[in-house]
Amino acid sequence: MRFYLTTPIYYVNATPTLGNAYTTAIGDMLVRHQRQRGADTFFLTGVDEHATKVWRVAEEQGLEAQEYADRIAVPWRELAPRINAEVDFFIRTSDDGHKRFVREFLQRIYDNGDIYQDVYAGLYCVGCEAFKTEDELTPDGLCPDHLVPPEWIEETNYFFRLSAYQARLLALYDERPDLVQPDFRYNEARSFIAGGLRDFSISRAGQPWGIPLPWDESQVAYVWADALVNYVSALTYARPGEDLRERYWPAAHHVLGKDILRFHCVYWPAMLLSAGYEPPQKLFVHGYLLLDDRKISKSAGNAIDPLDLVDVYGADALRYWMARAISFGHDGNASIEGIRERYENELANDLGNLLSRTTAMVAQYRGGSLRHGDAEPPLDLGALGADVAARLDRFDVTGALDAVWDGVRALNQYVTAEAPWQLAKDPADDARLDGVLYNLVDGLTALAVALAPFLPETAPRILAALNQPDDLAWDRVRNGVAEEVDGIEAAKPLFPRIELPSPA
Repeated sequence: MRFYLTTPIYYVNATPTLGNAYTTAIGDMLVRHQRQRGADTFFLTGVDEHATKVWRVAEEQGLEAQEYADRIAVPWRELAPRINAEVDFFIRTSDDGHKRFVREFLQRIYDNGDIYQDVYAGLYCVGCEAFKTEDELTPDGLCPDHLVPPEWIEETNYFFRLSAYQARLLALYDERPDLVQPDFRYNEARSFIAGGLRDFSISRAGQPWGIPLPWDESQVAYVWADALVNYVSALTYARPGEDLRERYWPAAHHVLGKDILRFHCVYWPAMLLSAGYEPPQKLFVHGYLLLDDRKISKSAGNAIDPLDLVDVYGADALRYWMARAISFGHDGNASIEGIRERYENELANDLGNLLSRTTAMVAQYRGGSLRHGDAEPPLDLGALGADVAARLDRFDVTGALDAVWDGVRALNQYVTAEAPWQLAKDPADDARLDGVLYNLVDGLTALAVALAPFLPETAPRILAALNQPDDLAWDRVRNGVAEEVDGIEAAKPLFPRIELPSPA
């Protein structure tokens, strides 16, 4: 089984926001889980540097566009490791390998007769890097996402015959009803196609920042005709001397925000078909993580540096909040205060105290030795493993973590119901006490494995505190996985109390 997952490549007109961290962290959770199940995985993220707004920001700062991009790419490259995301390759659209492949890719479309020259006249939103029709604007004539008026552009450039692919795209959607998820996003994309497709410009004239077209170097590729191709181009040079296309394409799973649905779910499959490639396996479109009912974005003015939150709460706590704050796939309003609440009530109390109590009782009542007993297991962990895996196959990240957390709470309820501190008072209950303590360690071991995609730093710490192997294979999410061991000591707090810095 092969599982290739991509995030969108992010614009570098400013440093990363919490919204960018959200998509990257969720993608990492999905990849880690598939790896636990034995899949051959590849995780791609990166930055889109050839946008008009990037060029303008560079001009404002008095820098050449490439110099600006080189500087701003640094914090973007640092984002993934700081939020405990393991990326296989970080792509920049200014990479020579990418530029070379884009020219080859567009040449194939040109040779196929799907590109022609014409005059474009219309409205363009630089923030969206997209052409707009008047019915897509607010009554005041503003872009609904950026609340600024789009610019009028009139120039001779090159168009892609998107209209010629309407029937093939409809057939593709009908043959593969799981191509776009969730279902309501599939319906949205298919309805857009069925409503009639218009050819779109794939080049820009008069802008030097970009990849020159191979048949007319006086023009550069339109940002989306450049950026979308990264999902294939990266496979040709990510590992020197290897071409990974046969290995990972079309086993591609694109995770993207709803604001770029049309480009990914309509333009991109058509371009792939024209260039002779199969469409990706799946496109999952998520909603916005909203703060105060507004999308988190640089242009909205409510951008939050995710690394500031990592510095306070740690990467795992931030990941946990992002996965549970809203239902992944939908819009949802979240608050930064919610991170503190979940840190204290769920991570520190539900999980951290469970580990502390369990290890302390094994140390106190059994001298740190764990032995099998006859008590019944507190919950069916085999069913949990299958349920969580099925949810993550559907990209139901929030539902999967909710299910695991139900297991954490069930173990806490088991402690209260069985009261090991009472059993320890009567030698006649020794065998039962052994069983209860074993079930607690066993349950925590399995839950640590299930939590590893979400809490990659914390899960190994749980296993180490229980003196259990650090094997994270998914088949260990079951009953009876804990080994009999000695030397268990009372664990230090997983999530210590945090004193927030005083406001400036």
